Amino acid sequence: MLPVKKPVREYRTLDEIRQRKDELLNELQQDNTQFTTLWNQVFLKRENNSKSDYIAGLVTNGIVAFDTFMLVRKLMKNYSSLFGFGKGKKKKK
Repeated sequence: MLPVKKPVREYRTLDEIRQRKDELLNELQQDNTQFTTLWNQVFLKRENNSKSDYIAGLVTNGIVAFDTFMLVRKLMKNYSSLFGFGKGKKKKK
């Protein structure tokens, strides 16, 4: 997402700067409470899981782990010379 350019305000007095500072402080506090709420919701423990949901989660996590392992193995096989591992171009004597 591209950043949105906001119009630049011109401040003529210290009171205007202080007022804007207070507005920004309030906005930051509101954003902080929203982020804290969302962060805490991420780590809520779900108590309503049945045994089948638990097993399905284990299978899904296992498949993701295996898929990740295979992807890394394939990338290392094809591009290991970029990282200085494995068989790269050997120097001729």
